[in-house]
Amino acid sequence: MPQPPSGPIPAPGPGPRSARPEPLSGALSASPPAAPPGGLHRLAEVPGGRIHLVEQGTGPLVLLVHGFPEGWYSWRHQLPALAAVGYRAVAVDVRGYGRSSKPGAVSDYRMLAHVADNVGVVHALGERTATVVGHDWGATIAANSALLRPDVFTAVGLLGVPYAPRGGIRPTEAFAALGGTEEFYVSYFQQPGRAEAEIEADVRGWLAGFYASLSADTGAGAEAYGGSPYFVPEGARMAGRFVGGRLPGWLSEAELDVYAGEFERTGLTGALNRYRNVDRDWADLAAWDGAPIGVPSLFVGGELDSSTTWLAPAIEAFPRTLPGLRGSHLLPGCGHWVQQERPEEVNGLLVGWLEQL
Repeated sequence: MPQPPSGPIPAPGPGPRSARPEPLSGALSASPPAAPPGGLHRLAEVPGGRIHLVEQGTGPLVLLVHGFPEGWYSWRHQLPALAAVGYRAVAVDVRGYGRSSKPGAVSDYRMLAHVADNVGVVHALGERTATVVGHDWGATIAANSALLRPDVFTAVGLLGVPYAPRGGIRPTEAFAALGGTEEFYVSYFQQPGRAEAEIEADVRGWLAGFYASLSADTGAGAEAYGGSPYFVPEGARMAGRFVGGRLPGWLSEAELDVYAGEFERTGLTGALNRYRNVDRDWADLAAWDGAPIGVPSLFVGGELDSSTTWLAPAIEAFPRTLPGLRGSHLLPGCGHWVQQERPEEVNGLLVGWLEQL
């Protein structure tokens, strides 16, 4: 049995049955985005910091973990749906986002720290176990949470990004080999300050273009618009290939304001630091090279999402890598932002899966 590497993974065990964290206080510099009716903002004390979350409902705990560049708000459609059928739905701001702690060192955003945060949230909420569901980077965080701590995370749902076990090549070397003379976006994000300078000059405009370019209804012509938005020509900006003109159908101007307001307040460094740990994660997780996730699992992706086309071999490998898989779904005509583009379908799939657990 592989031994855990050193790092901030809490010792195995059920954890304390601690009191629920207090609601957010008025000491914050600005009010958080409104929770869905019946939802409550809270702060959970975890080892090394605090995680902001929005909680709704009572019952078995379902922890919802967002991706880049989003926040708890990306689960606004799932929180009430899960609460309505008897679950305690909790959507977090991942460290570096929203009202959660924002450590200063790049290494503070390694995968082991995110797994420890998830464990800490479960325990701070007075629970011993949870189902964890993630989208985009959140899917990878959720997968590793279930891989490293199956005693806490007894089922895992992955949206958008399939599980791909740690492999034999250093990630930055693999990314550098992509795109020929153009730079893959993960490589573009590696140097601290570089992507921040582009994004923070116009946070709202950059987010609008990024969301639109990866959405099914607005991003279908992204390649024809000037090339793939995932690759950056030498000397260019990533936003130079974003589609423009209108927001995707799933995103209103008011909803964009929520995202933009949070990132204008926090900046993007915490969010981008997740990408700057891919090699560190690869080293930390060496003991789990090729390891499957054995707990019950679910995958839901968008048919038009590049993540599901680039990572098609990972989906094909699910019988080996996700032996507890109880459903794998590609939603026709859906892009990257799956739980926001198709909330009713995703809610139905999540609830049907949860009821089988």
